[in-house]
Amino acid sequence: MTKKITLSGIFIAMAMVLSFIESLIPMNFGIPGVKLGLANIVSLTALFVLGPIYAIAIQIGRVVLTALMFGNMAGLLYSLSGGILSIAAMILLFKIKRPFFGIIAISVLGAVFHNIGQITAASLIVQDLRISYYLPILMLSGVVTGVFVGLICKYLIKGLLKTNFIELHDDHSINRL
Repeated sequence: MTKKITLSGIFIAMAMVLSFIESLIPMNFGIPGVKLGLANIVSLTALFVLGPIYAIAIQIGRVVLTALMFGNMAGLLYSLSGGILSIAAMILLFKIKRPFFGIIAISVLGAVFHNIGQITAASLIVQDLRISYYLPILMLSGVVTGVFVGLICKYLIKGLLKTNFIELHDDHSINRL
């Protein structure tokens, strides 16, 4: 348990660093909200290595601490709604005990649901459903970035397993990498 708590702290710090690095990368596609989702590498890795409860804590901790440290309190609601919906969707697919859904599919689902959560929050905040017109484009970008994040996680976890420092949360996970 101490190892998992320690790894959770390290994972939150890594996710915060990746969020900061991502904020420095200019991504101007004319559509607000299109991002690489680098911090999701950590959340997805945590899901496979530490399990769902720790992945939720890491996701929420990263979003809240990043907003507090970098002064983006306006974006906190968007990030929190996207992050919670994303991790919930990934956990639901992760819990299916068959190897039909690998890490890339779980990542894509998480990216798409992150966008759905953010658009839902934005629609409620600005009280205008027309903002949902962005959703198809954001979902398409979510598929692309979800594949990217899933591939990185797949090889990251395989590399970490070779060090014998970590192990997977459960036995069925190895077939899903």
